Amino acid sequence: RSVAAPAEETPSLGGGGTASGTSSASSASASSSEVGYTMKKKKRLSQSEEDVIRLIGQHLHGLGLNQTVDLLMQESGCRLEHPAATKFRNHVMDGEWDKAENDLNELKALMLSPNAIVRMKFLLLQQKYLEYLEDGKVLDALQVLRGELTPLKYNTDRIHVLSGYLMCSHAEDLRAKAEWEGKGTTSRCKLLDKLQTYLPPTVMLPPRRLQTLLRQAVELQRDRCLYHNTKLDSSLDSVSLLLDHVCSRKQFPCSTQQILTEHCNEVWFCKFSNDGTKLATGSKDTTVIIWQVDPDTHQLKLLKTLEGHAYGVSYLAWSPDDTYLIACGPDDCSELWLWNVQTGELRTKMSQSHEDSLTSVAWNPDGKRFVTGGQRGQFYQCDLDGNLLDSWEGVRVQCLWCLSDGRTVLASDTHQRIRGYNFEDLTDRNIVQEDHPIMSFTVSKNGRLALLNVATQGVHLWDLQDRVLVRKYQGVTQGFYTIHSCFGGHNEDFIASGSEDHKVYIWHKRSELPIAELSGHTRTVNCVSWNPVLPGLMASASDDGTVRVWGPAPFLDTQGLEAFNENCSNMDS
Repeated sequence: RSVAAPAEETPSLGGGGTASGTSSASSASASSSEVGYTMKKKKRLSQSEEDVIRLIGQHLHGLGLNQTVDLLMQESGCRLEHPAATKFRNHVMDGEWDKAENDLNELKALMLSPNAIVRMKFLLLQQKYLEYLEDGKVLDALQVLRGELTPLKYNTDRIHVLSGYLMCSHAEDLRAKAEWEGKGTTSRCKLLDKLQTYLPPTVMLPPRRLQTLLRQAVELQRDRCLYHNTKLDSSLDSVSLLLDHVCSRKQFPCSTQQILTEHCNEVWFCKFSNDGTKLATGSKDTTVIIWQVDPDTHQLKLLKTLEGHAYGVSYLAWSPDDTYLIACGPDDCSELWLWNVQTGELRTKMSQSHEDSLTSVAWNPDGKRFVTGGQRGQFYQCDLDGNLLDSWEGVRVQCLWCLSDGRTVLASDTHQRIRGYNFEDLTDRNIVQEDHPIMSFTVSKNGRLALLNVATQGVHLWDLQDRVLVRKYQGVTQGFYTIHSCFGGHNEDFIASGSEDHKVYIWHKRSELPIAELSGHTRTVNCVSWNPVLPGLMASASDDGTVRVWGPAPFLDTQGLEAFNENCSNMDS
């Protein structure tokens, strides 16, 4: 861990300075100068080699290994930073503001942009002003404000804010209002970090540069890992720097954990609740089953069955707080059912007209309203008692989604497009246009991406903001059945979809080829739902009458690996 050395112990960081210390250090430096001489004779250091030595030197200095740093610089013939920068650093850390200001004149000649001197001076004087105020030296602070900061004619808005701090009654009040750590090492280190950004790296290295590079390397490896599905601490202490980051597909939901066989006909839909504790499944057998997810074992057990859906249940939507569940039926169904999940009671059974076809539904983020519609031209906004609040004429709705702004509803229609409808000012606009019917779609949590299942085409990813097709995922078989895909995994980095070839396909969002094909179902897989809280848990619903729950592979010996790879055919790209 990097620990900044206390100001008074900060050595001169210029090359060639010997560390104060024991006689062994001086004898070592004598021998090192010989080594350095022979090294120079052998070969001159390349720019990248010199950079690496400086990075290591800075890191060691941060750990307080100052004698080692001096030795390293001496032996390599490098310089950690420009002597003027070292002097400047020491003056800032010691709070010697006049000297630090003088150093700026020396640094000006070395800077890429001489105009930055004004900004650096402003930052120095701001710290000086705040420290005077904290010490109760109000007149000195006032002198800095009027006589030094104001004449710079830079950032007058900030000067007004700073002048307001004169009214602070005590030091704690000042620190809170200014969001400042107070006089001392912490705030001066932060100040140095800001000042450094104006200096070229040849003069002074950016702070903690080696850690920054290592963190970037770890993040890049993680981003490139097709199976990365866990939240990892961003600190370097949580990973090994000695090996590349690799996630095994065994941690991925590729293995059947459970087969739920309680439905007695085709299962058309499944959806985990927003808090991940329950799964709702809807079937042609006219029932909805609510399953409880065990938080420790991740096993599902039947919680309650909701009955009476004469047409079968082809779509389900949880309210934002998971109190209610709305169930819709297939094309010829004119009813919509709103259940209280806690009590198992039917809150509302809504039907506007027998001519209606209410096949899709989406909740407004406020949890007090929902929109519903179907292919016969119905498109309603309703309250929890099924009362009509608004309706939109003549829109043949295939699938619906409410955006987080609480106003915009996305609807896919029979013209192979997704349009945005604003129920407040009754405007609508085209967002997505496909060449084939959009059977279903879902939207990412941040509202940016839409995942479409397109008839005869498969799964398409659209950017709703830029209104462009981002990716077409390969492998899935999709005709004119309604198949529901989903985002999932940690950070919604993955996409899963059912398929008419009886499989579940999983892709990494960035890769068109599947990273896993899950076998087990014996008929079309209609719907896949990824648990929003447990990234290793997924469910799929099929015409074979079962719901499969997928999780990581159990601990396997080497013999078991062959069987595992057969079950989950490896398609690493």
